[in-house]
Amino acid sequence: MGKIILLSLTLSLPFWVNAQIRKIHEKGNGLIHLEQHQFKLDLFAPGLSYELGIFRNQTVSTSLGLGLATYQEGYALGLAWNNRYRYYHNFNRRVAKGRNVSGNSGNYIAAAQAIFFSQLRLATDIEGPDDFNLGFYGVVYGIQRTYPKGFNFNVELGAGYYRGDGALSGYGPLLSINFGWVATKRKSRKPVFE
Repeated sequence: MGKIILLSLTLSLPFWVNAQIRKIHEKGNGLIHLEQHQFKLDLFAPGLSYELGIFRNQTVSTSLGLGLATYQEGYALGLAWNNRYRYYHNFNRRVAKGRNVSGNSGNYIAAAQAIFFSQLRLATDIEGPDDFNLGFYGVVYGIQRTYPKGFNFNVELGAGYYRGDGALSGYGPLLSINFGWVATKRKSRKPVFE
């Protein structure tokens, strides 16, 4: 019985320590720099985006809008559903320099996934049946900035694997440029020091 209790305490210790550290760093009021919820209207590649703050410098985001897939087999232009798991790495440095971090203004590394739907494709030169879908799985580096009136831009560059469903698969780059407007209320623009 004593071994089971000792094992339980040993396994739960990292979670307790992490909670205490998080409480100190987060000052008891949730995410310091990240927006809990951020809804954006994309204007450059018309669509909608939603970003959810889940951990200290980490978010998940999803968007639906116009996208371009390009890899060794060709290109496809049309409606795309994008998902990202983002890790923002420079919030503390931006705050220390007195720069804006509201609206998730920072640089990030992200695991990326995108689905390009055949039903809403506008153009393609990829050989295959008319109804093929294409999926992208890779890694991107991104920069996002949100300004006082809600104007937002996001640029991503990465690479990954394009998996064809009815078409040939292959490797290729991902470039994403979005301009939009953040429709949700943002945190104060005043820097928060830890």
